[in-house]
Amino acid sequence: MLVDRVALRDFRNYERADVALAPKLTIVTGSNGAGKTNLLEAVYFGLTARSCRTRNEREMVRHGCRVTHVAVDATDDSGTHRFEVGFEPGEAKRISIDGAAQTSAPIAQVQRPPVSVFVPERLELIKGAPALRRSHVDQLIAAIWPARAETRASYSRALAQRNALIARIRAGRSSPSSLDPWDQELSRAGFALMEDRAAALDEVVPLFAQRATEIGLPGAAAIRYRPRSQAASAGDLLTELEQRRDGDLDRGFSGHGPHRDDLMLELAGRSLRSYGSQGQQRAALLALLFAERDVLVEAGRPPLMLLDDVMSELDAKRRSQLVGLIRSGGQALLTATEFAHVPAEAAADVALVNVTDGVADGAQGLRAA
Repeated sequence: MLVDRVALRDFRNYERADVALAPKLTIVTGSNGAGKTNLLEAVYFGLTARSCRTRNEREMVRHGCRVTHVAVDATDDSGTHRFEVGFEPGEAKRISIDGAAQTSAPIAQVQRPPVSVFVPERLELIKGAPALRRSHVDQLIAAIWPARAETRASYSRALAQRNALIARIRAGRSSPSSLDPWDQELSRAGFALMEDRAAALDEVVPLFAQRATEIGLPGAAAIRYRPRSQAASAGDLLTELEQRRDGDLDRGFSGHGPHRDDLMLELAGRSLRSYGSQGQQRAALLALLFAERDVLVEAGRPPLMLLDDVMSELDAKRRSQLVGLIRSGGQALLTATEFAHVPAEAAADVALVNVTDGVADGAQGLRAA
């Protein structure tokens, strides 16, 4: 599925904008603060009903306005589809696909084109809490194998029920034995989730090392899955839960299982989270996103890549290598403060959009001189 167009109203510093995207590469240029990143965020919001930059979604509504609205048109073999999200702070999001109202956000992977995003805020994926990395790999699983998204949902429901039951037991309104069926459900869904995470990372890890080298990380790059449980079966996980039941009752919540997993990104055997420089962390995040893009291309679901200011800290050689990666598969939207920052080989058959103070002007079909 290719994204053809994004239309936005009262989003960040935009009153209105209507921007066409090229099938391969769209380059968005403009000075700092003009609205390049806001346009990229709007595409992400229109496709997922979430922001890729902030948890305070009020920030997306243009100053002095009550409501923001984003519509994204995309095309696949069945025709053209429209994804729309309206947001008014304090109200439920209004989400529709092809005019039919949707009841949940984010929009399910199976209903929309996959989207991969690099913005500075996403460095928290490397520097931040384990929950961010767990969520990221679970979104990747849903993109590669949409049917497996239910595994994470089943685990989350069982975990919530178990934690609620622990609270009832602590309050004297139930007995510890009432945990038995939920321990069985949690172990079944939990072990399946661990297997899904391991399978997804098996696909990504060798490609991550390759892309990291191409982007210029000095040393061997690796990703290590660090599950909280060492279970080799659902039965083993059930035994672990039973052994830790007294501790869970003392704490008041479930302290063991894949909701405590983590991923370790390493460079030359050292944690990028703890020892990597800002530049190394940026390069590692790019390598991870391109490795995941390779896996999704192989699965027949190439993502739209949204890449914000990825050229600014690279030398000419690395910029050229990065452009080669961008153009090697799928669709991409790339921002840059100046068109001159983008290597000439990227300029063939692209859409160029220039942004000035929340006004976007585009031209299709540019070719290198």
